[in-house]
Amino acid sequence: MMINCLIVDDEPLALDILENYINKTPYLDLKARCNGVKEAMKHMDEEDIDLLFLDIQMPEVSGLEFSQTLGDRVKIIFTTAFEQYALDGFKVNALDYLLKPFNYQEFLTAANRAKDWFDLNEKAKKNLQQSINAEDSLFVKSEYKIIKVKLDNLLFVQGLKDYVKFHLADNPKPILSLMSLKALDGSLPPNRFMRVHRSFIVNLDKIETIQRNMIIFDKEHIPVADKYKDQFQEFIKSKFLE
Repeated sequence: MMINCLIVDDEPLALDILENYINKTPYLDLKARCNGVKEAMKHMDEEDIDLLFLDIQMPEVSGLEFSQTLGDRVKIIFTTAFEQYALDGFKVNALDYLLKPFNYQEFLTAANRAKDWFDLNEKAKKNLQQSINAEDSLFVKSEYKIIKVKLDNLLFVQGLKDYVKFHLADNPKPILSLMSLKALDGSLPPNRFMRVHRSFIVNLDKIETIQRNMIIFDKEHIPVADKYKDQFQEFIKSKFLE
């Protein structure tokens, strides 16, 4: 698979070096080079990004601060000239850490680690698709158990970094499972489930109330993010305004 990536660094020379290294690596697809967090967020809202090569020390918002807002949205390889940030980088679940100046071999080692992660994630995604059987259900691992979740009973799924919560219609306690929302997103039937936010996938059949771009399930209010608003509005027009 091709890995869509961004470079985020306020140093032009660092951007040039990383762009050169990415262009030499056949499974990496550079979507943009960004000189700060604000520019990176703009690109992430416009297209699907899998991987960030993210500098830590930048003006206004540091790479560490930015990474803490991303959840499972992308994976991160930190790039910095300061070794003391390595531990902090791994605390936010970075795939790897590159200490400037680094050569192409060091870069490739980190990139290969990212490729291994995405290959495993893609395999898990395919296995998940196969687990959604003819009974319209899927099996998820939770607390050392395997639990059958019926899609008809599923209200919405909430992403929490490396975990997801399955919120059910007949159970006030969600099921917590170790997986990514991104992997689950392509596995659920697209005519019944839609991602409406980087942290939420909803069961379209269970929607009863929408208020000011918020989907309401009892006490839960789920926002519809700008990135998904057009697709959701099309759904509303076709289903609710006939």
